Amino acid sequence: MANHNPAELATGAVVLAVAGGFLVFAVANTGRSFGHSGYSLHASFDHVDGLATGADVRIAGVKVGSVQAITLDPKTYEADVAFTVQDGFPLTTDSSATVATDGLLGGKYLALADGGADKTIPAGGSVTITQGSVNLEALLGKYIFGGTGSGSAGGGKAGDAKSGDAKGDTGGGIAPLK
Repeated sequence: MANHNPAELATGAVVLAVAGGFLVFAVANTGRSFGHSGYSLHASFDHVDGLATGADVRIAGVKVGSVQAITLDPKTYEADVAFTVQDGFPLTTDSSATVATDGLLGGKYLALADGGADKTIPAGGSVTITQGSVNLEALLGKYIFGGTGSGSAGGGKAGDAKSGDAKGDTGGGIAPLK
């Protein structure tokens, strides 16, 4: 091995110490931790669009856990979300879970709201009151094209030319197609 200058060794040690400091700073400020603390729960949703493993679990906007796994139940075709909640935040049996968006175009997180029941959900238990994610594209489409959610083709209302009304009553001055 070659002889190393003490200045080179000292510089290398300083670089490693600074890199370690950045790592500790990053872990402390992102809410991540090396240890696992808390208890596990799960909830079933009809839609979890955009929710990912590692996403925040929040109560009143404050991070109290993270999403551990998202699986599909082959019997009900619902998404089963396994998540952790920090010890010290027991949830009651009438608590609710919602897949929420962080801002207009932000990421998804699991929002928990505690209920008022006397009994708490044990570790490994389920949150039964749930609301899945809202599809922003579908909402914009309904707003832009005036859809009523009736399921008719083209988002048309019953009685207009788009829905194929045989009477031809368009209600909007549009001639029926022949």
